[in-house]
Amino acid sequence: MSKQGVDSGRRKMLTMATTAVGAAGAAAWAVPFVASMAPSERAKALGAPVEVDISDLKPGDPPKIIAWRGQAVFIVRRTPEMLATLQAVAGRLRDPESKEPQQPSYVGKETRSIKPEVMIMKGVCTHLGCSPKFRPEATKGADVGEDWKGGFYCPCHGSKFDLAGRVYSGVPAPLNIAVPPHRYVNDHTIIIGEDETGIS
Repeated sequence: MSKQGVDSGRRKMLTMATTAVGAAGAAAWAVPFVASMAPSERAKALGAPVEVDISDLKPGDPPKIIAWRGQAVFIVRRTPEMLATLQAVAGRLRDPESKEPQQPSYVGKETRSIKPEVMIMKGVCTHLGCSPKFRPEATKGADVGEDWKGGFYCPCHGSKFDLAGRVYSGVPAPLNIAVPPHRYVNDHTIIIGEDETGIS
């Protein structure tokens, strides 16, 4: 065998080995680099958009709670019965047509949502920032009154909101609960903090 044949084979083997080691090194460098570009949990909490899977959320379940911009966001899948109460309580609400800018323009004024069955709102009372409790059952009580149709009740100072987060008249809270910007990726995935234009 000639020296040139040996050198050529050895060169090919060394080239392949060097390429393999280089590719492995590039991958080892690229994976953490690309991962570092994704928003951290802290960044998400401070305002980066948050992707939420709602496929496991059943109608009438307690709210799915996620953190966005340091606040809780409630996601509720409403039943047809819950949706039916929205018109029934309109006469007892402070802002039934959602005229105050507490929601994006692309949500319905009564349902305050893109899809009527899915309610997305901040989990923060508009009085002093307490967290309202989900009280979906239409029961009477000293705290909610005789004609309660279900909704959110703030135990701190007694503010009441319907199942769209609209505030009742005569309670301390001055505004409807805020609806954050959001969009649907598909039927089961929502991005909180970003609308169709990508603006949060």
